[in-house]
Amino acid sequence: MCDLKSIKMSNTVIIIPTYNEKENIERMIRTLLALEHQFDVLVVDDGSPDGTAELVKGMMELYPERVFLIEREGKLGLGTAYITGFKWALERDYEYIFEMDADFSHDPNDVPRLYEACANWGYDLSIGSRYVTGVNVVNWPMGRVLMSYFASKYVRFITRLPVHDTTAGFNCYRRKVLETMELDKIRFKGYAFQIEMKFTTHMCGFKICEVPVIFVNRVLGTSKMSGGIFSEALFGVIRLKIGSWFRKYPKVKE
Repeated sequence: MCDLKSIKMSNTVIIIPTYNEKENIERMIRTLLALEHQFDVLVVDDGSPDGTAELVKGMMELYPERVFLIEREGKLGLGTAYITGFKWALERDYEYIFEMDADFSHDPNDVPRLYEACANWGYDLSIGSRYVTGVNVVNWPMGRVLMSYFASKYVRFITRLPVHDTTAGFNCYRRKVLETMELDKIRFKGYAFQIEMKFTTHMCGFKICEVPVIFVNRVLGTSKMSGGIFSEALFGVIRLKIGSWFRKYPKVKE
């Protein structure tokens, strides 16, 4: 757990994958750009039929130096969306690279706290954690709360990963983490993608911090969660752990 203060932000991009997020995307971009700290926003849209990409293009005209868009053909998966965004960011001068949802389940006001954990406190990955100080979720059905909470406990038990919220999707990476971990070897596309990213970060020897946040269930739009992504995580974690016995992970350079 980190006790953090806000500081000035620079050289930062927030990657937001989207599919049918027209109800949220403009408001999310405006909210992020209205924060005191300066950063860029990259939307990776998977061919949303509701016109999400067109709304982002409108925001690009208003903020041409701060809002960017990658359009992809069809639903190609959360993991590949982030990998695409990571590679885009690494081709530029960004030092801090965020993962964030468009639906306001991740509070934009927590962005500076995650940033500071990496920029000022020496961590390489900061996680917006629902479970580091108990269970901090709002308006979730009890079944989903229990599934998510015990999924993280299960992952922690199998992998010995020292993280309470292993499936969290609100994260800030230092550039060197993504440069080191061999992104093309990340295999999972759904729920397990976030687990694999954290596990690989840990196995490479980077420092991880969990910043307590409150996760609020979306109000607008439709959830993209499905049973398939949970089954990927359930069985994928075992494959991930076994595979780690035979893989030599690149190590952080001091």
